[in-house]
Amino acid sequence: MSRFLAIFHGGATDEERDSVTPEDRSTFLARWSAWANTVGDNLVDPGAPLYHKVRITAGGAEQFEDAKVAYAIINAGSHDQAVEMFSTHPHLSLASGNSIEVIECPAPPS
Repeated sequence: MSRFLAIFHGGATDEERDSVTPEDRSTFLARWSAWANTVGDNLVDPGAPLYHKVRITAGGAEQFEDAKVAYAIINAGSHDQAVEMFSTHPHLSLASGNSIEVIECPAPPS
């Protein structure tokens, strides 16, 4: 099994974000819970929203904004299997333009 990091990108416009109702949030959470149940014990870290971003370079640190809105970590037998697991994540249908990057995180060499 390998570990995979998913980075969720939000494609919603300000208008789309402002139009989300409490019922929409509730429906999303129910769909997320159903997705998490299908992933089961392979869900290593359910993730969280990404806020207050700071980029650090040799020249210093600065705040920045981008489309990355959340992350999650799973275990899967292959990259293809991880992609398949995330292909049914409800984030993809929450707003047009939403996407998920699936990145393999191999164990450090021993």
